[in-house]
Amino acid sequence: MTPHILLINPNSSQATSAMMQAIAQRAAGDGLPVAVATARRSPAMIVTEEDLLAAAAEVVEIGRGHAADCAGIVVSAFGDPGLDELRERVDIPVTGICEASMQVAAQYGRPFAVATTTPLLADAIAARAAALGFAHQLTGIRCTAGDPLALSVDKASLTAALGKMVEACIADGAESVIIGGGPLGEAAGALQAHYATPVISPIPCAITSLLNQIESARSPKRSRAATAVR
Repeated sequence: MTPHILLINPNSSQATSAMMQAIAQRAAGDGLPVAVATARRSPAMIVTEEDLLAAAAEVVEIGRGHAADCAGIVVSAFGDPGLDELRERVDIPVTGICEASMQVAAQYGRPFAVATTTPLLADAIAARAAALGFAHQLTGIRCTAGDPLALSVDKASLTAALGKMVEACIADGAESVIIGGGPLGEAAGALQAHYATPVISPIPCAITSLLNQIESARSPKRSRAATAVR
C-alpha cells in the first residue's frame, strides 16, 4: 500500500470526515496522501466530556487497525481522545489537533486562547492545555451561544459567531487564537485572513507536525544506510 497519513474522525459524521480530509490534504500538499477513518459509535459531533471520553476506545481501535498500512496518524477531535494510549500502542508517529495547535499557538511564550462552539468541553480543553504545560499561557476559552450542532449547519452564522469569540479572546489579551474543533476547520480557514492576530487552524498544524515527525523518523534510517554504503 502507498504510504499515507490516516486522519481519524472521532465524530461519526461522514460529511465532517470529508471536510477535514480535504483540509488535511491541502496542508499535506504533495507530501503524502491523506486517508480518513470515521468513528461509528460516537455522535455526529462530540459536544460533552462524556462523548470525548467514550470516543477514546474507538480511536485506539481504528488506529491500531490501520497502523501497519500508514506512515502516521492524526486524531482529529479537539480533545485528542485516545491519543496518549494510541501513541503507546503503535510504532508510527501520532499527533492530535489539540496538541499540535496548542504547540503552535504557544510558541515564543505568547499567551493564547481558544474560540469554540462547545461550552461543555471547556474544562476538558483547559485540562489538555495544563497537561501539555501551557496552562499559564492560556488566557481563556470563549464559546459561542446556542446549540453547537444547529450552529454547525449554517456556515455563515458559524463563521460570524466564531469571529466574535476571536475578538473577545483578543480583548482578553490573547496573542494567538485557536479555533477549537475539527468540525470547525472550514470556519478556521475563513477567519485567518481577517485578523492581524494569528488565528490557528488545528488540522493543518497537526499535518505539519506529523510530516515533521515522519521525516525525523526516516532520517536515522537514511543515515545508517548511507554509512553502510560507505
